[in-house]
Amino acid sequence: MAVSRATGDENAMKQDIAVQLINVGRSFGAAAAVKGISIDIARGEVVSLVGHSGCGKSTLLRIISGVEIVDTGRVVLDGREVDGGHFVEPEMRGVGFVFQDYALFPHLSVRDNILFGLKRHAKADAIINAEDAIRRVGIEHLLERFPHTLSGGEQQRVALARALAPRPGVVLMDEPFSNLDQGLRGQVRTETLSLLKSLNTTVIMVTHDPQEALSTGDRVVLMRSGEIVQAGSGYDLYDRPTSVYAADFFCVSNKVPGIAKGDRIETVIGSFARNGKVTDGAAATVHIRPQAISISADCGDITARVKERVFHGDTEHILLTVDGLETPLKAVAANRLPEGAEVVKISISPERVLAF
Repeated sequence: MAVSRATGDENAMKQDIAVQLINVGRSFGAAAAVKGISIDIARGEVVSLVGHSGCGKSTLLRIISGVEIVDTGRVVLDGREVDGGHFVEPEMRGVGFVFQDYALFPHLSVRDNILFGLKRHAKADAIINAEDAIRRVGIEHLLERFPHTLSGGEQQRVALARALAPRPGVVLMDEPFSNLDQGLRGQVRTETLSLLKSLNTTVIMVTHDPQEALSTGDRVVLMRSGEIVQAGSGYDLYDRPTSVYAADFFCVSNKVPGIAKGDRIETVIGSFARNGKVTDGAAATVHIRPQAISISADCGDITARVKERVFHGDTEHILLTVDGLETPLKAVAANRLPEGAEVVKISISPERVLAF
């Protein structure tokens, strides 16, 4: 009985996996764009692929869609192998794609752009599917217009409707909001992902923006040089980075030199618990995020001098010099300091300090 239940649980888990990459590799000449990537993505999950340009995240999307063919490994969608030993053409994979530039046909109306991806469907089914996508995205009033007459937000919605019309189980999005103005970007992103979640669509979104990755992904996958550096929730990657690279990617930190002693790292501005193993007496670095520094006119552990202040409305970015430190500390203050303040007191929240 125990064996039977385990097999049933295993089958159920497999059925819940929408995308499975197994040791996937892809090279262009001598350059390896993707190196041995393995990851399972659950049905209905939103995964943010993030990393610097050239890290392989867009190549990974093209591999899943079938635009690129793997050199090594396997790609499995909904339990069906689509690349590796058996190749399935892109149009037969049940995957939608939303591009950075939307890739709308300029000579076709909005309606015809959406219908274009439904050529393999019977005419009646194509119309039903298109109308359903149009209604869900809310672009009924745009159907007879052409792409050049639309705003960036409207073009993005049309591109989304076209991707949804074939009713894909997986939607791939390559920097889909980067061309929108800052004010519109957040609104359109929220609307788009809310819609996709309501449809239980699996979403894999490429972004270069750390804040967008943290705020949108059920899981964030940080890539570097064709490999996965760390994967987990946004909280995992921000609060518990496993490497200096991951720590720096999501927040530029103050790097304070110190010496390892026991389970601590001693610095000129305090003693902090360390991550990982460091030999006693060895040099180490403490990463202090700007938000971990509290600033007060008269209350704190360390005296500092204000070198520079930049007002950002809700916050103020302040550069501080401290005796014994060669490099000024960057701090973000939520409470505004008195104008003209030159000497302040600072405290550091130890739980927000990363010591490697």
